[in-house]
Amino acid sequence: MPGPIQSIERAAAVLRLLARGSGRLGVGEIAAALGLAKPTAHGILRTLQGVGFVDQDPATGKYQLGAALGQLGAGYLDANELRSRAINWADALAARSGEAVRIAAPQHGDVVVVHHVFRPDNTRQALAVGEKLPAHATALGKVLLAYDAELAAAVRGGELPALTHRTITDRAALSRALTEVRGVGWAGETAEFRVGEAGIAAPIRARGGLVVGAIGISGPVDQLCDAQGRPRKGLVGKVRDAAHAVSRDLGAGQ
Repeated sequence: MPGPIQSIERAAAVLRLLARGSGRLGVGEIAAALGLAKPTAHGILRTLQGVGFVDQDPATGKYQLGAALGQLGAGYLDANELRSRAINWADALAARSGEAVRIAAPQHGDVVVVHHVFRPDNTRQALAVGEKLPAHATALGKVLLAYDAELAAAVRGGELPALTHRTITDRAALSRALTEVRGVGWAGETAEFRVGEAGIAAPIRARGGLVVGAIGISGPVDQLCDAQGRPRKGLVGKVRDAAHAVSRDLGAGQ
């Protein structure tokens, strides 16, 4: 069995140290308290600062615990922050694809729409923000199911209702579909949620690669899919590009 990873143990020790007493310590104080070389302590602090786990006072240079630690139990990224970081890319995706764009996030075992950009035409449309989507029957839901263990557990414990004749209701088939999503990096659905409607979605990642949401387009099957009912490659590329752009803004890959 592999042994413990020293850098993670040291980072945990830094966080525990900052949680004590006044909670404001300089690099030298932290290094001395933990028996670390000053450059090592500084590297750990810079990394923790990069992910929001510690903050540095610009006046004193001292470090304290960061606000991101308090968000861990709330799903790591607030839905308002996700929406604010993604709004420009969602608008651009709607303009480039000609379809409606939705951003969804996992919330308490559900897939919830946190942002919605209308299809850029004059057709009548209803705002979907706050709507709960069936995870097994939508592209957005499949993306989140593929990467969110808590959401997947909630779905395994419930029913897989048939919303159309194409909805996946077999758990083994759904498992295979989610494995494919992880393999290709995007999800599609063709008339599985609503008759005549299709969707394409891709994951939004934050620092460290954690999937915090999904962005996707939805529209008529004949516009999103080819003659064989497969999502059009050009639209898949546009959705993935938008997801990557939002992920970069959230610090993924840094």
